[in-house]
Amino acid sequence: MGSVTWKDEPARARLERWFERFRERVGVPTESREVPTRHGPSHVLLAGGSNAPPLVCLHAMRTGSAHLLSELGPLASAFRLVAPDLPGQSVRGPQVKLPLHDDSAARWLFEVLDGLGLGVVNLFGVSWGGFVARLAASTAPDRVRKLALLVPAGIASGSHWKGLTRMALPMLRYRLWRSERNLRRLVEPLFTTWDADWAGYTGDALGDMPIDMRIPPLSTDADLRKLTMPVLALGAADDISFPGDSVVRRIKAVLPHADAEVIPACKHCPPTTPEFRAWLAHRLTAFFA
Repeated sequence: MGSVTWKDEPARARLERWFERFRERVGVPTESREVPTRHGPSHVLLAGGSNAPPLVCLHAMRTGSAHLLSELGPLASAFRLVAPDLPGQSVRGPQVKLPLHDDSAARWLFEVLDGLGLGVVNLFGVSWGGFVARLAASTAPDRVRKLALLVPAGIASGSHWKGLTRMALPMLRYRLWRSERNLRRLVEPLFTTWDADWAGYTGDALGDMPIDMRIPPLSTDADLRKLTMPVLALGAADDISFPGDSVVRRIKAVLPHADAEVIPACKHCPPTTPEFRAWLAHRLTAFFA
C-alpha cells in the first residue's frame, strides 16, 4: 500500500533503512519522540544535551530529520538539536501534503513546538525546510528568536531551462536505466562532493517516493519584511535551483539588517565533508550564540 512519501511497502522499508543509516551517521546519541498534531503524530529526532539551548532544524525535501542531523553533528556540542520530520517530505513525517500558499506548514510546526514545550526558538532551515522556517518566522515573528537559512527555497528561483536539462533529464534517464554511471550523472548537478550514502539514498528515493512537482512559492517583500529578528542567509554559488547570488541579493535588499553570504564553489547540496560541517557549525554557533 502506497502513501504520500512511499510507493509501496518495499519502498517504505528501504526508506526506513536509509533513515536509520543516516541516523547512525549523526555521531552522537539521538532520541525519537512523537508529538500529536491535527495531521496525526509527528516524529521529532533530538540530539545533544537536554539542558543545552534548543535549535530547531528543518530538513530538505524528500529527506528527513536523520539526514539533516547527520550533517550537523558538531552542533550537538552546543545545542539541543530538535529536528521534526516535515509533512509529506519524509518517511517519518505526517503523510499529508500541506498547501504551499497559506500558513498550514507554519501552523503544523508551532503545534510540534507547543507539544515539546518550546516557546520562542532559534530556527534553522535548509532548502524546503528553509521555506517552512521563513514561513513560520513571517507568520509568528514573536516565536522566532533568530532565523538561519541555508540554500532556502522561496527566496529566488533559478532557470527552469537549466533545471530541465541538468536535473530533469538525468532523473528520467536514471529511472529508466539504473547504473552507477547514470547515478553519478544524476547527482552531479546537485552535490558539491560525492558521498556514497547520499547518492545511494537519492537514487532509491527517486524510485521509491512519488514525484511531487510543486515548488514553494516565492515570498513577497511584505512577508520578508516581517522578519524583524536577526537573520542569517547562506546561498550557494553554483546552486541551479536557488542561485546563491540572487538569494543573497534579495535578502540584503529587503532586509538590510540581515547577515547574508554566498558560499563559493558550492552546489545546492553543500559539501558532506568534516571541514564543511565544522565551518557550518562554527558559523551557526556564532550566529545563534
